[in-house]
Amino acid sequence: MKKPLGAVLFALVMAGAGAAPAVAAPVSTEDTATPAVKAVDFAGTVSLSNCSGSVVRFPNSADSDPALVMTNGHCLETGFPEPGEVITGQSSSRTFGLLNSSGSKVATLRANQVVYSTMTDTDVTLYRLTTTYAAIKSSYGISPLTVQNTHPTAGTAITVVSGYWKRTYACNIDGFVYRLKEGDWTWKDSVRYTSACQTIGGTSGSPVIDNATGKVVAVNNTGNEDGQRCTENNPCEVDENGQVTVRQGINYAEETYQIPACFAAGNKLDLNASGCVLPKP
Repeated sequence: MKKPLGAVLFALVMAGAGAAPAVAAPVSTEDTATPAVKAVDFAGTVSLSNCSGSVVRFPNSADSDPALVMTNGHCLETGFPEPGEVITGQSSSRTFGLLNSSGSKVATLRANQVVYSTMTDTDVTLYRLTTTYAAIKSSYGISPLTVQNTHPTAGTAITVVSGYWKRTYACNIDGFVYRLKEGDWTWKDSVRYTSACQTIGGTSGSPVIDNATGKVVAVNNTGNEDGQRCTENNPCEVDENGQVTVRQGINYAEETYQIPACFAAGNKLDLNASGCVLPKP
């Protein structure tokens, strides 16, 4: 995992990223699907105490719905969910720094519930906020990011937007991994980036945005740091025949297109809804 930043990892990351700009330059037209597309920025992303995330809505969400924040399962404040564990309806008072387009913090948002969290099949946590999309828009002029409800496509130009580092990473979707195994956890149909996206600790939970549509297609979560095989911080790819491939220096994300089907009117979680395939408690 691109682990939540502890003291040791923080020191290592700072040593390795000392020359990184506080805010990345705007994405050039070479990084976008068409020259007419507006460059991806930080609006709607959030910083957590140890990770990145974003305020998200689904295609059928209403402006009056309680807003949601999406990050990784391994960014959950109560610790990593165990393999097979699914957490729903857990009380939370976690806070998030809401960023504007330039990456400046404009507000502190607060959760009242962990709506859904797991590291089984995927690596995601969804928080419910104490405010609505409409209230956020009215107060700060910031709209949520929309989660795409169709499977992403190989070759798509994407940007990983880290609210923690206020930094972006531009590359393409290289392909999809049948099973991505890291330590005790296994994720299904993961996104593999091309090598240009060299994400680091603290980018966990960053939205992966399709440059052409501006929609979220995945949530950034891990990378193989040392070339080890299937260990923590060194995920391995496992194909349908069980063959294992290790790609040192390559980073990954978990798809999010399957999430909208599990939410009903009012942004209410319904794991029994038609088409919902997220793991159940």
